[in-house]
Amino acid sequence: MTRRFDWPDLLFGLFLIAVSAGTFAATWRLAGGTAADMGPGYMPRAIALVIMGFGLFFAGRGVVRGTALGIERVQARPILGVCASVGAFALLVENGGLALASLACILIAGIASRETRFAQLVPFGVAIAAGSVLLFVKALSLPVPIWPW
Repeated sequence: MTRRFDWPDLLFGLFLIAVSAGTFAATWRLAGGTAADMGPGYMPRAIALVIMGFGLFFAGRGVVRGTALGIERVQARPILGVCASVGAFALLVENGGLALASLACILIAGIASRETRFAQLVPFGVAIAAGSVLLFVKALSLPVPIWPW
């Protein structure tokens, strides 16, 4: 009898466990401290512990459920669209300003989905750009240029 696993859950759980193990390895020299007197390693380890708990849950569920679910084929369009969106924001935010960088980020990310309607995406992008400027520049007073001029 062959054992079948729920591969998406199992692999996701193992990924989360690996991320948390990497965090523990990267912060092992930092002082942890206590909840009342936190050191620089306290929060990364606390978050890594929660992530490890989720990883153990998903890995365990992937082994116990045993349904033979396949892993979907990797779609290049969403991955490339989101990566291009993040890259465009990073390149534009200093020279183009936060408003243009945010708008470009939203419009390029819209390429990631075939269901995107640009008639809806443009007003959404303008609203997100305005919200970004209001939050980061006006409310939080971050020294980020709004426009290229």
